[in-house]
Amino acid sequence: MIDHYDWAGGREAMIRLGPADRPVVIVALPLFEEANRTRTFVVTMMRALAERGIASVLPDLPGTGESAVATVDATLEGWRSAFAAAALAAGAQYGVAIRSGALIDRSADLDGRWHFAPQPGATLVRELDRVRQAAGGDSGASADSVVEIAGNRLPRDLLGEIGAARPAEGARTLRLASDAQPADRKIEAAPLWRRAEPDNDPPLAQTLANDIAEWIARCEG
Repeated sequence: MIDHYDWAGGREAMIRLGPADRPVVIVALPLFEEANRTRTFVVTMMRALAERGIASVLPDLPGTGESAVATVDATLEGWRSAFAAAALAAGAQYGVAIRSGALIDRSADLDGRWHFAPQPGATLVRELDRVRQAAGGDSGASADSVVEIAGNRLPRDLLGEIGAARPAEGARTLRLASDAQPADRKIEAAPLWRRAEPDNDPPLAQTLANDIAEWIARCEG
């Protein structure tokens, strides 16, 4: 079902799945092109949560998805503010963030956070810079206030904000088994965000939904 939420900058859409009562999870997609590659997977995971009696919402952030805000006008603080407003509107108690989505959830008033393969902002900015250079863009030394990366016009100020951002501490953290960074649990799976085209992994979605459901049960127990 398509729902909406209001924030200081206007109104944005959000997908809502699952039962109408508690608990409710709000999901943060990765930023930029990784959002396109993982959106179908995340909706599959949300459907799996609904089968376990857990409601979930997936908000469009300003400048993303179907938002009327231009990406060039987006700010990290605006994303965080909008995400917090969506969580409040949805009555969400728990946050689920994928990759760089973990940079967005820290302003929301949540009882707990769950992160899958969380990515520091500095790592994301380095990856974006490699994409830009591979496409024949400048090396980052240009004085232009806006750069184009993979078809997105991004303000340098936004990239600076992202580069200094880190995921919130204290979240339950899952990572791929191939990731050497510490985690509460490692999962054998392929990184969907590295594929050239959007894809899905229903078995992984079920695995993550099980972990989220078990984590919420512990939180509420």
